[in-house]
Amino acid sequence: MPVTIFDLMSGLAREHQAINLGQGFPDDPGPLEVRQKAADAVLNGWNQYPPMMGLPELREAIAAHYARFGGLTLDPASEVMVTSGATEALADSLLATIEPGDEVILFQPMYDAYLPLVQRAGGTPRFVNLNPHDWSFSRQQLEEAFSNKTKAVVFNNPHNPCGVVYGRAQVELLAEFCMKFGVIAICDEVWEHLVFDGREHVSMMSIPGMENLTIKIGSAGKIFSLTGWKIGLVAARGPVMNALSKAHQFNTFTTAPNLQIAVAHGLSMSNEYFFEMRKSFQQSRDYFHAQMKIAGLPVTCSDGTYFVVSDIRAIGETDDVEFCRRLVREFGVAAIPVSAFYAENPVRNVVRFCFAKKKETIDAALVRISKAVAAIRS
Repeated sequence: MPVTIFDLMSGLAREHQAINLGQGFPDDPGPLEVRQKAADAVLNGWNQYPPMMGLPELREAIAAHYARFGGLTLDPASEVMVTSGATEALADSLLATIEPGDEVILFQPMYDAYLPLVQRAGGTPRFVNLNPHDWSFSRQQLEEAFSNKTKAVVFNNPHNPCGVVYGRAQVELLAEFCMKFGVIAICDEVWEHLVFDGREHVSMMSIPGMENLTIKIGSAGKIFSLTGWKIGLVAARGPVMNALSKAHQFNTFTTAPNLQIAVAHGLSMSNEYFFEMRKSFQQSRDYFHAQMKIAGLPVTCSDGTYFVVSDIRAIGETDDVEFCRRLVREFGVAAIPVSAFYAENPVRNVVRFCFAKKKETIDAALVRISKAVAAIRS
């Protein structure tokens, strides 16, 4: 397997002492009261094996949180599980639901873990290329991709790397095909709280008829900007959760108890925290969007996540990989070429930037990007 694009670009960023707008992590330490809960639990709490499915208080908090924000009704004892990160949850989901030779639908561009996990589980990928104008998918594309061989589809909403939040119409369209063919929807919803401009995140699990065909995956690391914690939040019903729990049991088995206690506290915080968190990231997005236009490299205004994308043809460039290599080596800013999120037939003129940084970090990067644009155009 190749080195991930994130390791590659972050390594170049360290080598060239560059500002890292590539890998998706904020430079904020995260909410103090959540970190304090974790620290207190290490010093004064239980540090031996927690239950395999997760601490009861966290599973109860997850169920209550999704009832509050998604209108979902979940039994914390049988329909909620805690994993060591969302990527582990994705691995568990694929190992639990597919057999060698089963087809799995993947939308390109895609988070880079999806394909190797499908292949490791023995699945056969079927790719749907999102429309690069708005990163949407069509009924015709789904008709061509789904068949009686399809066992699962991996659906990322909000979408990384493109920053799109899929509305109800697109979610219902995909649900229609899942129900028609009895396909499990493995839903990577880790950015569910990072939605902007008053948009609503629509969980696949909330669509009538999809309750028993959905695996919902969330991430405390994304919700609380604590990406190193690696706490996955998983919801599924009946036989699906039974299979998931067996895969999890022989994968990581369990997750740090002090972090689970802290996340349980965080999920129970008032609506005001989540409103202010979204507002803060939206302000960063707006600032980055406006300043990139001034710098001469316009970006698409993101609906959600930490990311915006830029079509580098605006400055006469057509190779996103070479552009990103030059940007980090010559000008000291790391970004991610979106072609790295494709397995075949890639779009090669789009670059992803992370705007989830402090203003002074963004300002320093923008000075360097302006110099890069001027040099390329000269």
